[in-house]
Amino acid sequence: MDDFVRIVEVGPRDGLQNEARPVDTADKIELIRQLSLTGLRTIEATSFVSPRWVPQLADAAEVYTGITRVPGIAYPVLVPNEQGYDRALAVGVQEVAVFTAASETFNRTNTNAGIDESLARFAPILERAKADGVKVRGYVSTVLGCPYQGEVAVSEVVRVARALHEMGCYEISLGDTIGVGTPRKARAMLKAVASELPMAALAVHFHDTYGQALANIDACLEEGVRVVDSAVSGAGGCPYAKGASGNVASEDVVYMLHGIGMRTGIDLPALATTGRWLAARLGRETGSKTGKALAAT
Repeated sequence: MDDFVRIVEVGPRDGLQNEARPVDTADKIELIRQLSLTGLRTIEATSFVSPRWVPQLADAAEVYTGITRVPGIAYPVLVPNEQGYDRALAVGVQEVAVFTAASETFNRTNTNAGIDESLARFAPILERAKADGVKVRGYVSTVLGCPYQGEVAVSEVVRVARALHEMGCYEISLGDTIGVGTPRKARAMLKAVASELPMAALAVHFHDTYGQALANIDACLEEGVRVVDSAVSGAGGCPYAKGASGNVASEDVVYMLHGIGMRTGIDLPALATTGRWLAARLGRETGSKTGKALAAT
């Protein structure tokens, strides 16, 4: 089994989108510059959502045009609809991501559309992206629990993931949005999806609300997943779980991966330095235990 794990760094988008205080455009660009020097191969740069819904990312075009794209690194952006896709295409984006949920209640509460309606919205984006030579990644949220309906049927996770893959998404990220998952449930969910989709087309995205993210990732690695989403410095709270710590820290994931003999191509000290820089810009300590430990050595 391949021992290389690709980290999808979501800090500049998922990590910053819930920050209450505005983050300067220059700081976002600098964050991506620093991340680009750590060995990461995928850095999610921003999201072309409506500024009314996510004011923090209203500068998406400025950020994307302001970064220096390093050869060999992908800089995907999130797009919610065709309008977002148009804005992304206008600034030269080469990879986008679309997102939906495995929970009908979550979808309707947050997007005013059911699961099938949201999938229908993505169909023209996938069709256009294929013609434009733009890669598309798919996100499925609430795969292990929903803040509104509680349990989410694994069969729904499989159905939604399969639909996105059949529509043309080259990779499907399975997200535990509120961080309630535990290793056994995470493993079972992944196995169910992998029974109908290639494991090579799957990624995992765990929030660390209950401190289970690393254990969940390890369980999924044992099943064969080799793509993991994470955010430098553990940036990004979860708006649906009060007090939730949000994304698992990239530094902690990389430390664990290297410790179990997996390769990432990432310079961990450089990543930790970037994480501490970001935390300082946000006015707090890094959310990465590894980042804190390395700073003390």
